Amino acid sequence: MSKEETYINDLIDFLSIPSISTDAAYEAEVRKGAEWLASDLRKSGMENVEIMETDGHPVVYADWLHQPDKPVFLVYGHYDVQPADPVELWTSAPFHPEIRDGKLFARGATDDKGQVLIHVKAIASLMEEDGELPVNIKLCLEGEEEIASPSLVPFVKKHKDKLACDAVLISDTPMIDEETPAIVTGLRGALAFEMEVATATTDLHSGAYGGAVPNAAHHLVKVLDSFHDESGRVNVEGFYEGVPEVTDELREEMARIPFHEEAVKKELGLTSLYGEEGYTPLEQIGLRPTLEFNGITSGYQGTGVKTVIPKVATAKVSCRLTGEQDPSYVFEKIREHVEATAPAGASVTLDKQIEAKAVTVDAGNEYIQKAGKAYEQFYKNRTLYPKEGGSIPIVEVFRNELGAEPVLMGFGLQSENMHAPDEHFHLSNFKRGIQTVKAYYKSFQED
Repeated sequence: MSKEETYINDLIDFLSIPSISTDAAYEAEVRKGAEWLASDLRKSGMENVEIMETDGHPVVYADWLHQPDKPVFLVYGHYDVQPADPVELWTSAPFHPEIRDGKLFARGATDDKGQVLIHVKAIASLMEEDGELPVNIKLCLEGEEEIASPSLVPFVKKHKDKLACDAVLISDTPMIDEETPAIVTGLRGALAFEMEVATATTDLHSGAYGGAVPNAAHHLVKVLDSFHDESGRVNVEGFYEGVPEVTDELREEMARIPFHEEAVKKELGLTSLYGEEGYTPLEQIGLRPTLEFNGITSGYQGTGVKTVIPKVATAKVSCRLTGEQDPSYVFEKIREHVEATAPAGASVTLDKQIEAKAVTVDAGNEYIQKAGKAYEQFYKNRTLYPKEGGSIPIVEVFRNELGAEPVLMGFGLQSENMHAPDEHFHLSNFKRGIQTVKAYYKSFQED
């Protein structure tokens, strides 16, 4: 069996573990995922491998530090995965990996087990070929990323000396397409909360009370509708404080990123796109903040009809933030807006669950430029440096606590169904990813 085949079989084993961090029923499986990683890191030649306890799921740590004149890289990733629901929409079982058309289908394939194993196997390959690594490497692999990393922030603060590094290497972001690599130079911040609108003490008969009492679902819709104006702009006073101006230079930078609107609409089954007026889709995704509704629940949800006036209605809401927007400040401005717009007869409560500031990286720094050149040895097109619409809250923590620059060197694709049924990972990117990471580390031998 070739080395590549062995690595793919190892990935299949790793993906077979249902390490779902959000569900307590899978706690033993999450730990099994950590134990699998620790074992594979030892086989790969890493030293000081530990499963380190936190208040939640454990962190897997390892290092190899025998190049005193070379930089220290901290590789961050996560071994936890999203739930597989709805399982019935998967073509093959989510935790029984299956290869079809050069793609490996399983929950966690691209987010993030496949990308984590790129780094583990790059280390294994270098150790097998050379007996040593060209740089110093530490790994910090967590089991709570899919639940917003509640234990990792205190872990990083507690172990700053252990995690000290020159750069943090992360593979949890997408490329532009199969032949166009990308190093993300901007991540939007995040704010997420749940809003509850309550009216009566119980659901009421719509015939006996309809038209005479407040309806929680109706009032929730009114509040949600007040969050945006007709142009798609967020209609909350103070929301845009700290948002940078979209300059001509930024517009030119974003315009270099390929985006085919008709192809996107076809792929997503849409007749039109939507967004804040005055900005292109890529500008809306990478440069502008948002306020989105992620889920709405109220009243009867079962089969058939139940004619009630619901006593409570809830909405899950998230914001993506840019520039210097402060998520705590934004949350308070939203709270003020809700208090001012809540209809009579309704009490509204907000429960904040996630917050993180935006991150911007200088694309010209040495660690990023060498990464871009490493990609170009194995991909047809030049590396691009986009602003990404998503959020990785721990990136800001690493930068602030460790003083290290992030290198967001992804190998996934947006089309690989992360968080959705039939998640998959292109095996060509798994193989080329290993070679790219090896070339990246070797580029520091010349310095």
